[in-house]
Amino acid sequence: MIDQPTLDEIWEFGDPAASEARFRVELEQGGPWDDTERAELTTQLARAIGLQGRFDEAAALLIEIPDESDPIVGVRVLLESGRVMNSSGHPESAAGLFRQAATIAGRLGAEFLLIDALHMLAIVDAPGAEDWTARAVNLAEASPDDRTKRWLVSLHSNLGWRYFDEDNLDAAFASFTEAARWADLLGTAQQREWAQEALSECAAAMDAASESL
Repeated sequence: MIDQPTLDEIWEFGDPAASEARFRVELEQGGPWDDTERAELTTQLARAIGLQGRFDEAAALLIEIPDESDPIVGVRVLLESGRVMNSSGHPESAAGLFRQAATIAGRLGAEFLLIDALHMLAIVDAPGAEDWTARAVNLAEASPDDRTKRWLVSLHSNLGWRYFDEDNLDAAFASFTEAARWADLLGTAQQREWAQEALSECAAAMDAASESL
């Protein structure tokens, strides 16, 4: 299988069109990839396409991946299918796919993908968001792998925005503070920037709320 840092190098985070082009090059040039790895790359190509709103095209790519592919590929197919469903306006259907991904990833000991599935469940299942996030946070904090621990930035940030949207500003600020702490420790430059922007926006909202009292 392809390790996550290698996939990270291909991704152009924040630019799905550039990412699509990069994954197409990897697939078309053949490279060192075996059939299983090519299937894994195809899941990431589908993700990049889905991020551009081309949901039918992304879904068709995922459907074409052979059922007999490695179980890890199967987890990635479920994850990316779920993201396509959610982005195209079907969060309930997406939740079922993410639950399947979490179950299989847990059985395989695929910690990074399990946390990914839990983080997506926290997004699509609002009533269970805190529980899904708490489970993912526990796994990430216990991981010896820094790339897996980096999930803590997104997990705390996503929960913070949920609290923010609910006008629970104290809880939001606490979550954003944790996101910023982990961003400083293990995050990318972009994550550190976003974390500070979230803290600033939340602090401004708290100031405005106190002035209105």
